[in-house]
Amino acid sequence: MNELADLREVNLTHAAWRTSSYTAGNGNCVEVAPIPGTSGIAVRDSKNREYPAARFTGPAWATFVAAAGDGTLTS
Repeated sequence: MNELADLREVNLTHAAWRTSSYTAGNGNCVEVAPIPGTSGIAVRDSKNREYPAARFTGPAWATFVAAAGDGTLTS
């Protein structure tokens, strides 16, 4: 199996979710959690926790965070 397929198989019931440090305090935020037993990261909408979480490999998440932080993130 490939890494993304492996990340999808992990149950996130007991994942250690934390709210983004950029939360504005208005409820419009995301939560992130390491995917247990992997180097992956899961991301979910804090208002819709029952929806499936997006899952990223560790390197993909690091690339996204760096691009968002330095202003090079483009659509």
